[in-house]
Amino acid sequence: MITIIGVRFRNVGKVYYFSPRELDICVGDHVIVETARGVEYGFVVLGPKEVDDSKVIQPLKEVIRIATPKDDAREESNRKKEKEAFEICQKKIRAHNLEMKLIDAEYTFDNNKMLFYFTADGRIDFRELVKDLAAVFKTRIELRQIGVRDETKILGGIGICGRPLCCHTYLSEFAPVSIKMAKEQNLSLNPTKISGVCGRLMCCLKNEQETYEYLNRKLPGVGDIVTLPDGMKGEVSGVNVLRQLVKVLVDVNDEKEMRECPVEELKFKPKHKKEKGKEKKKDRNSSGEQASSEEAKQPE
Repeated sequence: MITIIGVRFRNVGKVYYFSPRELDICVGDHVIVETARGVEYGFVVLGPKEVDDSKVIQPLKEVIRIATPKDDAREESNRKKEKEAFEICQKKIRAHNLEMKLIDAEYTFDNNKMLFYFTADGRIDFRELVKDLAAVFKTRIELRQIGVRDETKILGGIGICGRPLCCHTYLSEFAPVSIKMAKEQNLSLNPTKISGVCGRLMCCLKNEQETYEYLNRKLPGVGDIVTLPDGMKGEVSGVNVLRQLVKVLVDVNDEKEMRECPVEELKFKPKHKKEKGKEKKKDRNSSGEQASSEEAKQPE
């Protein structure tokens, strides 16, 4: 077992693990750590806890020290310098007539490197820009091209729900989202309805996906034949997933009538059993085909 703490370097950045050594570190403390980018200033989001060695990428780097008031002042100074660097870089981009959109500027804590994040439609030759920036800032310059989702995560905004964007407030990593999730949740497939500010599928589609999968397994599919409590049979014309209600179209005296019933009162073949049945049928068909082909190969 090994003791670790979780450290984050940006408001909604990824959480990285470090060894607290013998330091008395609590959640909310600011710490100075060494990373692949150099010495960094971060804040603790996960207090000391023991985990299995196999769950941590070795070697685990140690916390250098708990941040002092001097470190806090330096970090604040870096944030101010980043704003100035952002404006300078924008001017340089215009001077070089480069088709790129600058998103953010970031200083490492020790000022050994300056990072600029940008978006662009294609590859950009920014070698001359890097030379100009290095001459101005007298430090290592790194320009990093990011995607639209990362751009939105950095800049933030308000979603169609009226709340601050999930990626900017609490998501540390992007979860894979697919159009299948929108179908599973009976959402409109209109791109403007299910796309976020970034133009990609909304991250929140993932939040309730497991619940919808669980509830959908209890419901019949549209077009399925079900038996009502009074023994009548009808065709499913629609379902309400959250309320677990089913709309059934039945024939009454040669007329079509719509009835809404709780799923518990209906008799039908569950979806998962159907799928298993289909798989078994496929297996039987495939085994039959194999047998016939083997028989054909046997000599008479």
